[in-house]
Amino acid sequence: MIFKLEAKDGLARSGTITTLKGPISTPVFMPVGTQASVKSLDPNDLHAVNAQIILGNTYHLYLRPGVDLINRFGGLSKFMGWNGPVLTDSGGFQGFSLGRLRKIDEEGIVFTSHLDGSSHIFTAEKVIQYQELLGSDIAMPLDWCVELPSELDKLEMSVKRTTLWAGRSVAAKTKNTYALFGIIQGGTEKHLRELSAKEITYLNFDGYAIGGLSVGEPKSKMYEIAAFTSELLPTDKPRYLMGVGSPEDLVECVGIGMDMFDCSLPTRVARNGSLFTPEGRINILGKRFRNMMSPPQENCDCYTCQNFTASYLSHLFRAKELLAYRLASIHNLRFIIRLMAELKLAINNGEFKEYREKFLMKYCPTNESTRLSQKQKWLDYQNETYGR
Repeated sequence: MIFKLEAKDGLARSGTITTLKGPISTPVFMPVGTQASVKSLDPNDLHAVNAQIILGNTYHLYLRPGVDLINRFGGLSKFMGWNGPVLTDSGGFQGFSLGRLRKIDEEGIVFTSHLDGSSHIFTAEKVIQYQELLGSDIAMPLDWCVELPSELDKLEMSVKRTTLWAGRSVAAKTKNTYALFGIIQGGTEKHLRELSAKEITYLNFDGYAIGGLSVGEPKSKMYEIAAFTSELLPTDKPRYLMGVGSPEDLVECVGIGMDMFDCSLPTRVARNGSLFTPEGRINILGKRFRNMMSPPQENCDCYTCQNFTASYLSHLFRAKELLAYRLASIHNLRFIIRLMAELKLAINNGEFKEYREKFLMKYCPTNESTRLSQKQKWLDYQNETYGR
């Protein structure tokens, strides 16, 4: 992997990551395809919204259909019919979200399968082996993400084990066909973030990720810690803020120097009838959309807005037609990916500050308490679904 930094405007960065499967223009948003599928969408849909790279999850793919099977098909990209790059998460986040189904010690994370109750240990070495079998273009090492707020001793242990596993991950890497990123932990404690960044960057990874944010802390605190940590990372390698994907967060965090993002939010809220617009989210189930003859968003270039009315989309959701999920997901991903392209253009033109101010003046984000409540409901759903 080669990363070329092409322009800066303040702290905001524009660049290109070159992989064996093609270039990735940054800043970039990665749609989440946890189980080798971005829910309700096929590869043609993803290409149509200009997705450049897809994220898969090693934990879920290991359990089903199995990394050996995927390897026999030529790797994850070929298995899912996607001819672009793929980043795979390590399963470390499941160590956070599936609390009832895992035990963590210095050796690794022991999971109880939600499928059949069998036990599986994820060590730093095994996670690298699994991702090499998956044919990942960018792989993530095993890390320990903890909820916020957490006790200081738990955060300290998270940093210690993440560093230990990072070193073992580097030693376990056997191929030069993919990039391996290090992950910075430390919660909202700046001294722990500083320690983690020092220890992880010492290992000379191909890129660096900030983990353990957007897991229960206020949005202002997330911005503060992400900005602080970003400044500790090398300027000549990609910076990845994990699990962040709301429009206002993307704008703010590009502004502090982050290059890569992923989140299930755009497609998850789409399946509930929530669509992004330049003014904020709309609920297509609202009464005002029943008879609206115009598209969900005027002047939007996505397939949904170019071909269907808000009234039709509202009808699909009310009738619980499966097409509703696809059309809404197409719109939300296109909105986010177009936003990233506009941010890149603003950086290249030295106009990022003006773009940010104009966007945030117009865009009305979700209420903070509502956002935290929705996040907790999602985490509860994960634990209930996979922990029953």
